[in-house]
This record gives sequence, C-alpha cells and structure tokens, in this order.
Amino acid sequence: MLAKVVGIDLAGSESRPTGFCAMTEDLVANTSVVYKDHEILGLVRSTMPRIVAIDAPLSLPRGRTSLEVREPYHLRECDHELARMGIKFFPVTLGPMRKLTERGMRLKPIIEEVGVEVIEVYPGGAQDVLRIPRKHASLEGLLRGLRRLGIKGLRREMSGDELDAVTCALVGYLYLKGEYVALGDREEGTIIMPKPYGKRAARKGLSDL
Repeated sequence: MLAKVVGIDLAGSESRPTGFCAMTEDLVANTSVVYKDHEILGLVRSTMPRIVAIDAPLSLPRGRTSLEVREPYHLRECDHELARMGIKFFPVTLGPMRKLTERGMRLKPIIEEVGVEVIEVYPGGAQDVLRIPRKHASLEGLLRGLRRLGIKGLRREMSGDELDAVTCALVGYLYLKGEYVALGDREEGTIIMPKPYGKRAARKGLSDL
C-alpha cells in the first residue's frame, strides 16, 4: 500500500479556505479546498496518512500560558532560528496568527488520537529553502517549481492555498525520507523544514531521493 502524506494549509477561521493535499509516496498530489474542522478531520480519517503536515503554529513560546493573557513571550526557539535564516514569518501572538495558532493547537491532538503523527511546517519558508517562489510572488512560478521538483497531478487552476498544501505535503514526504531539519526543540515545539538542496536539486528530482 502506498504511504500517504497529508499537507494542510490551515486558515485561521472556518469561514476562510483551507488547502488540503493528500500525496502518495510517488509524489502524486490530490488537492481540495475545505472550510470546517469536521471536513478536515473527515478527510484525514478517510486518507489515514502516515504524517499530517500542518501550516500553523502548534505550540506556544516557552513561558507563555495563554494567547489571551498579555505575557512577554512572543517567539519560540524555532521562530528565532527562522529569523537567523533570514526567513520572514509572523509571530504566533500577532493579530490573526492567534486564531490560527488556537485552531492548529486544537486540531493537533484530535488528529493524533487516530494514530497519525502531526508535524508543524511552514510552506513559505520551505519554498525559500527549495528556491521556488512563494504564492504571493508568483503563483505560476510556484506551480512550475513544484512540478520541477517532481510533484505530479498539479493543475493550472489550483489556488495558492492548494499549492501551499502541496508544499506542506512535500515537507512531510521529506520528513519520512529523513531529508529534513527540525528547527527548535521538541519540548517547546519544532518546525520541520527541508534540507537545503543546493546543486543536487538541479540534478535530481525529489522522487530520486
């Protein structure tokens, strides 16, 4: 049976679109757009992947007890590492990120209850590392970049949310292959990122790993 990875480009609210991607071990991506928590959970249960890779903060900064209470802790160690890499991101305590963090942290244990591992990923940062455009820079460029990396089943009409979900699934695939780095520490929370490919990326598709 082909191993499956699910990538979720989670929205902060159920009224906004969430990109969902189920990817096989031979890098065939099947995407959809969903809204409600029960839709996300239903697709995870019907797919039963080995990994669910979610684009949302899944933990709070060390020392912080709540997103509602004003506290002087805004960044996790994994966030500091992103900053040191020159990768742009929004802190978990900033405005709309609070809702996204709350939703991600709520969904994570529910998914884990069915026996599926959940990892935090950041598609924008992964795209920077893989040297492909972020969706806001060029949706067409992101599509071409993912195809160049060997992802199959992509369509021109895919939304940015879907392509970010594909990127999430790709990072989950690399995690299973051991081709990743974990930023931060397990106790506080980690972000899984692709290993930099450098010249190897130009010579080999991901399916050759």
